[in-house]
Amino acid sequence: MSSDTFTKLGHGLAKVLRIKLNYRHPQGVENVSRGESVFSVSSADSFVEREPTSWEYIREVTPNRRDLLGWASSLFPFVHWIGHYNAQWLAGDLVAGITVGAVVVPQSMAYAKLAELPVQFGLYSSFMGVLIYWFFATSKDITIGPVAVMSTVTGNVVNKAAEKNPDIPGHVIASALAVVAGAIICFLGLIRAGRIVDFISLASISAFMTGSALNIAVGQVPALMGITGFSNRESTYKVVINILKHLGRSKKDAAMGFTALFLLYFIRFSCRFAARKMPRRSKMFFFLSTLRTAFIILLYTMISWLVNRHHRKSKQRLFKILGDVPRGFKNAAAPTIDKTIIKLFADELPASIIVLLIEHIAIAKSFGRVNNYTIDPSQEMVAIGVTNLLGPFLGAYPATGSFTRTAIKSKAGVRTPFAGVITALLVLLAIYALPAVFFYIPNSVLSAVIIHAVGDLITPPNVVYQFWRVSPLEVPIFFAGVFVTVFSSIENGIYTTISVSAAMLLYRVLYARGRFMGKVKIHSVVGDHVLGGEGKSSDSALDPRDPDRSARNIFLPVEHGDGSNPNIQPESPYPGIFIYRFSEGYNYPNANHYLDHLIEVIFQQTRRTNPNLYPRLGVSISNREMMRLDVMLTTEQDRPWNDPGPRRGRAPEDHSDRPTLKAVILDFSSVNNVDITSVQHLIDVRNQLDRYAAPDKVDWHLACINNRWTKRALASAGFGYPTPQGEADLVERWKPIFSVAEIGGQNSAAAAAQYRENEKELKRQHTQERERASFSKGGASEGEEIGKDDSNSSETSDFAQNIATSKAYVGGVGTKVAVVHGLNRPLFHVDLTIALQSAIANVESRGDYESRGPKTV
Repeated sequence: MSSDTFTKLGHGLAKVLRIKLNYRHPQGVENVSRGESVFSVSSADSFVEREPTSWEYIREVTPNRRDLLGWASSLFPFVHWIGHYNAQWLAGDLVAGITVGAVVVPQSMAYAKLAELPVQFGLYSSFMGVLIYWFFATSKDITIGPVAVMSTVTGNVVNKAAEKNPDIPGHVIASALAVVAGAIICFLGLIRAGRIVDFISLASISAFMTGSALNIAVGQVPALMGITGFSNRESTYKVVINILKHLGRSKKDAAMGFTALFLLYFIRFSCRFAARKMPRRSKMFFFLSTLRTAFIILLYTMISWLVNRHHRKSKQRLFKILGDVPRGFKNAAAPTIDKTIIKLFADELPASIIVLLIEHIAIAKSFGRVNNYTIDPSQEMVAIGVTNLLGPFLGAYPATGSFTRTAIKSKAGVRTPFAGVITALLVLLAIYALPAVFFYIPNSVLSAVIIHAVGDLITPPNVVYQFWRVSPLEVPIFFAGVFVTVFSSIENGIYTTISVSAAMLLYRVLYARGRFMGKVKIHSVVGDHVLGGEGKSSDSALDPRDPDRSARNIFLPVEHGDGSNPNIQPESPYPGIFIYRFSEGYNYPNANHYLDHLIEVIFQQTRRTNPNLYPRLGVSISNREMMRLDVMLTTEQDRPWNDPGPRRGRAPEDHSDRPTLKAVILDFSSVNNVDITSVQHLIDVRNQLDRYAAPDKVDWHLACINNRWTKRALASAGFGYPTPQGEADLVERWKPIFSVAEIGGQNSAAAAAQYRENEKELKRQHTQERERASFSKGGASEGEEIGKDDSNSSETSDFAQNIATSKAYVGGVGTKVAVVHGLNRPLFHVDLTIALQSAIANVESRGDYESRGPKTV
């Protein structure tokens, strides 16, 4: 069936269902037929804006073959750079990979203790993380593996599962958690939903990191000091209280732990100090500082071996050590997942997913900006998801990006994500060659490593102060997240910060307040010269005739909410004309708040057109009349109950000094989309203001609309067209003002063709004028009727004369121009200036029409 057949069927069905297809055209026609500017249709290319269709939207959002191929290609970013790999890149990756490997081995074993798992599971997780990530990476700096916060969350899950079902081993629970969380994150990445992470604010992330660091550091103090007898998984403040109660039970572990912690900070401070004193050797001191963790582990392992080599039994050891660590992947197997296991950690799953996402994405974005590349959040989700899906087959637990190791990798001069393969080889070497050495690592030293690592996650006071300078309202959110984490749990701290941040965002949208704009004339100043003013600049290069350099009108908020100079008082655009700018979009949550403010100010600054509209108290017009778009309140009506007027015996307030409402200009520069509710509110306000201005109608001019669908929605509601005035059989003149833009240079073929076209048009218009003149001499009475009926001829003659004398259209210098917005939407404007000009022109034209009286038709 042809498109015409479908159109006829659609029109027939609409007729049966009584759907008004042209209800949006108040004039009954869509094209501009009266009062058109001659320039817009004769001297410039005409343009009728076509409405977008539903099929267009479907085609825009539906992926085509090219999109699908691009999506498949983007799943493996390494194919875009692996072919360019060279020796220089390999050298940088070797250094970075070895450096990170020396850090990740001790850290992963320490973090496994946080997860309430044997240390080998930390090695398994770090091996799979660095090995898999480079296939899917869009960041060269990120290192995936066990991290402190996620390990703590995993440990909480393992402990709770052990209480409910002690028969299931902890590593089985941890692996199942990794698979389920990884599958969800991988799905989000595959559908390219990575932008959901942007809903988590920086204040929330900082609070989460700070609170988690305090929670983890305090929880490691008992192991650092060898104190036992209470749980270090309780709320942070309870752990502090228990530590103070049991200080007397400290053991020799404290000597090992505190000295190791002191040496870690001492080496870092010394290397930084030396780097500042000897900048030429800063690279050497950086690597020395980076290797401090491996050095401390080796040093205290040697000390532990010296004092415990003859005390291999646990009761004879002087302090706690790791003990037996199995060689190789002893726990490699398909992860066990069933309903029973999922129920054990279902309530912790949301927090686990959030932790996996925000820590990784935030770190990747940060280092991408520092090193001048852009990451793809959705692809990073795929990388995290695949890592956690495949890792449990070797015994890994949930892993994500590490801030500490990523910073080290970046500073070490990494070139590509392939550095992860080098790190994986070192971890594999540790799994098979070093388990015998791991036997003597002191537990207290691992606790010192954890405390030292999470100390960098605490937000410094200077950063909090900068938060206060930027957004004071978000600082309480930061402290709320920290306090909830300290006095409750990490999970509750995450939920608190995200919920409060979302509530603040919703509040800002819900209570968005628009601004009334006033007109201000400004000049550009260079040195002591004002460009475009009375005095001309002495610099000949600055031509004051250039409109971009001369005086021009701008629009500023009347109440100076933008911080502009309060000594500058913006002028009213025109008596009875208001310019209103939306500030935070325009949608159903904030439409009422916007328009209530608009109506309130308009009522305060204007007067009713017909002050005698309500001569007596009573009930206002009926609801049916209120909803009719064509209701005209030209007769006396009962005063409504909510507007009782003055008390008896008192004269009504005199507002004769106020103007009547003429037009409203809406600035849509901050609006991208509208919805049914917001447009309906706009229709209701239009009707309300029409009743307020009766018997006149209020013109609505809309400027800076940035979206075709927004234009379609507003046009469907009757906006963008001139408002009919008076009775339907009276045709009033109105004056649209269109914006045109140059589309060809003065020497172009288009300009030459346009000049010839204009020349022909001028000759034709002159011929018509001579004919009219001769005809008028022949019959006076008939000529008078013509003069009354066709008032467009004088404007045509004036415009022709303007073209004939204009520098832009003589001597072949004409420039090809075209209308910016469609002629079928004359009240949609490109900016506020043209909108104000159009509004003033229509108001003045209406005043001239009313002063002349009705035309003879």
